[in-house]
Amino acid sequence: MVMPLYDDNSDRHSFPVVNLTLIVINILVFVLLQGMGNNLDFTYAYSTVPAEITSGKDLVTEGRVIAGMQGGQRVEMQVPGFQTTPIPVYLTLITSMFMHGGLMHIAGNMWFLWIFGDNIEDDMGKLRYVVFYFVCGIVASLAHVFTDVNSQIPSLGASGAISGVMGAYLVLHAYRRVTVLMLRVIMDVPAWVAVGLWFAFQVVSGYVNQGDGVAYAAHIGGFVAGAALAYPFMLGRRKPARYERLTRGI
Repeated sequence: MVMPLYDDNSDRHSFPVVNLTLIVINILVFVLLQGMGNNLDFTYAYSTVPAEITSGKDLVTEGRVIAGMQGGQRVEMQVPGFQTTPIPVYLTLITSMFMHGGLMHIAGNMWFLWIFGDNIEDDMGKLRYVVFYFVCGIVASLAHVFTDVNSQIPSLGASGAISGVMGAYLVLHAYRRVTVLMLRVIMDVPAWVAVGLWFAFQVVSGYVNQGDGVAYAAHIGGFVAGAALAYPFMLGRRKPARYERLTRGI
């Protein structure tokens, strides 16, 4: 697994206000509304449930225990029974983007967003970046929904939208230098290696580790959406700097 530590921001032109705001909102929701992950009533009421999205109805279910993966560890979670969603179920495609299952979950997501999101905000501009982020997050959630349209297991997390950011980063900054921790060694690699290996891991894991509780389809769907939308969201904007490839090579 590749763990990015930081990237080269020497050519960034603006302070990433939107990216920082997204991080703060995610943290505030996790701490104040989710109770650091302990407020299951709130968490499961506003998470995305595939069967609710495909049926358009709020499904009320009995309490049960489900198993999944968080932070690389298998855990069991008690899902409260008779949960109701106080908003139209389709809006959970958005609310679920700001909730997380635990400290490791939110820490990992916010770290990736901090490293890669500022450059995409700088490329697209603040308003376009907001729209891009939400579009990628919604597409990612739908990708997960349609892998199991009858599932009543809630899904949540910003990783789908962040995967979209990484897809755009790969397209717009393929040769930007990223410092990563790989196989216990810190090294400097081009973004196409760092992000490419991460995406390859999602694809392989999605095939091999089906049923481990991780929404790999959302990661893949968000990434593909971000890569496909990168240039359309750049229309009329300055092109990203290409000095990374010309002066630093691969």
